[in-house]
Amino acid sequence: MKKKIIFVVCLFGGIGLLVSLVIATKGMQFGAMAKAAEEMVMPPISVSTYDAGEQVWPNELRAVGSIEPVQGVVLEAEAPGIVDRIEFFNGQEVSEGDLLVQLDIGVEQAQLKAAEATARLAEVEFERAKRLRESGNVPQSDLDRAIANLDKANADVENIQAIIDRKTIRAPFTGKVGIRQINLGQYVPMGAPLISLQANEQVYVNFTLPQQALAKVDSGMPVILDSDAYEGRQFEGVITAVSPQVDPVTRTVELQGTLDNPDGALKAGLFVKVAVALPESDKVVAVPTTAIVYAPYGNSIYVIETGEAEVPVAVQKFIRTGRTLGDFISVEKGLDIGEEVVSAGTFKLFNGAPVSIHNEMAPEAETTPTPPNT
Repeated sequence: MKKKIIFVVCLFGGIGLLVSLVIATKGMQFGAMAKAAEEMVMPPISVSTYDAGEQVWPNELRAVGSIEPVQGVVLEAEAPGIVDRIEFFNGQEVSEGDLLVQLDIGVEQAQLKAAEATARLAEVEFERAKRLRESGNVPQSDLDRAIANLDKANADVENIQAIIDRKTIRAPFTGKVGIRQINLGQYVPMGAPLISLQANEQVYVNFTLPQQALAKVDSGMPVILDSDAYEGRQFEGVITAVSPQVDPVTRTVELQGTLDNPDGALKAGLFVKVAVALPESDKVVAVPTTAIVYAPYGNSIYVIETGEAEVPVAVQKFIRTGRTLGDFISVEKGLDIGEEVVSAGTFKLFNGAPVSIHNEMAPEAETTPTPPNT
């Protein structure tokens, strides 16, 4: 019995010693890992930087607009009829008064001949009644009747001639026709569109600005247009009209600019971006747009400061941004001139992160970038 007790005590003692040895070994391992973690230094994050500087930007108001011709119309049929002749080609330049479309006027021409014959007879009868009245051989009522018959006959001639003129469509001004919407022999009802005619030597650009711009704009100010239809090309004109009223729904004011268009590049309906150049310029603190970290709680940037052991670190600063120009954005509050900001690699950073600056491969920001169309 005594031997069994000794065996059990030795067994439990051995187990306890083994457990103590394991716990001590693991404690030493965890201690070594904690010490290594304390001594471990995070490698610096590679970034590119830009020195925030003051730039002079042109002060301008921007909007979108649409081109309208100084003179432009869709010619429509003033009277119903069948298309007898088409005297133009699609896209042709025409002069004022040129015949464009002739509807069938065979019936009207016959009616006109009959009316002209009646008018000639009425004129002969008027002259006879006039002579007889002067000699006292007929009463005044006969002369009055002859005058009325002559007037009625002339009115009938003019009425039929007016119908013929309505079926003879001529160019109301010099310009370029579009694509015809009719064919020979086609019956066109009254009001049917026939052809568009545009005079594009000068064009209007119509656009709107918010009511806050009313005090800044006036007739005679220059406007600059550009369109994705003509990349790299700008068109210049002046404001010629400012609406006397503000839209009560949108609180915007309508403006109209006039531009010379000698080559016809600006076509009616073209969508354009409009810039109204104001007299004074703005001085702004600008950084590349890639430096901005956008977030729902506020926009921020990272500036480079010297941390421990003279290692550069990225420090986050909240800012208020303004308008953009090319690759740049203005910073209205939160950044000083000369501060070095991170312009590339911001998505990898956190406040106080060590950084390694590499500006060799950084793209150059421009106020008027012209990237290739890919």
